[in-house]
Amino acid sequence: MTLFASFKTTLEMIKFEHTVFALPFALLSAILASGGVPNKSKLLWILLAMVGARSAAMAFNRIADWSIDAENPRTRMRALPARHLSLTFAICFTVGSSLLFIFSASKLNPLCLWLSVPVLLILLSYSYTKRFTIYSHLFLGLCLGLAPLGAWIAVRGDVQVTPILLTLIVLLWTAGFDIIYACQDVDFDRQKNLFSIPEHFGIGTALRVSLGLHALMLLFLFLLFLIEGLSWISLVGILMVGCLLGYEHSLVRPNDLSRVNAAFFTVNGYISLLLLLAVGLDKLI
Repeated sequence: MTLFASFKTTLEMIKFEHTVFALPFALLSAILASGGVPNKSKLLWILLAMVGARSAAMAFNRIADWSIDAENPRTRMRALPARHLSLTFAICFTVGSSLLFIFSASKLNPLCLWLSVPVLLILLSYSYTKRFTIYSHLFLGLCLGLAPLGAWIAVRGDVQVTPILLTLIVLLWTAGFDIIYACQDVDFDRQKNLFSIPEHFGIGTALRVSLGLHALMLLFLFLLFLIEGLSWISLVGILMVGCLLGYEHSLVRPNDLSRVNAAFFTVNGYISLLLLLAVGLDKLI
């Protein structure tokens, strides 16, 4: 396999296009921290840091789980277990992405550089959480929630209420939709002694927990609206997000998980972009 083909396969393996989940929240945070359009240089390095961090985390996750993926009928055709990609290339890609993240952080400010290695360790450690805790969904939420916190620190060099709220919003949102996604693997997880909320409590209860997390996310979004003194534009965006979350939960039932992919990938991509558009317009108009 050529170098280009291996790189292309790796991007497909890590679902590079799903960077859209956390990236809009990082941009939203940078806009709020700047009070408008962020400095172009900082924006570039924030984007590169995001790409490096997520790529490293996703590639490492595929490496850590390749033997599990090989046994799961849903994932056995992923690049590593199907041998479409060498383990060596995946490791090199992970190292390269990690270095891109650290280098990009160094171009932002000293605090970002000092935090980059601990943050990277948190991102990589997620891959092992489902081996010992049912709360891996919350840990994944934290990993994505670090994106807006990091973007705020990149712009302001400090931590305030707003980025903490954004982190909690992303944490709750991510954990909620990851619980829905995990419902697909309940039987497999029980066979292999892997942990998740659906595996532990059952699919019906797990879907109710997911709904509760998303309701709490909306509550924090309204709190952000009040703290930041946002206008009706952001309010409309938040209300539309609430409608999308309701639609997401209408797509899945304990006895019908056939539309999980639509709930997980399509709807959540729209949610993050919608919030960026609404708050971005609010601050830039």
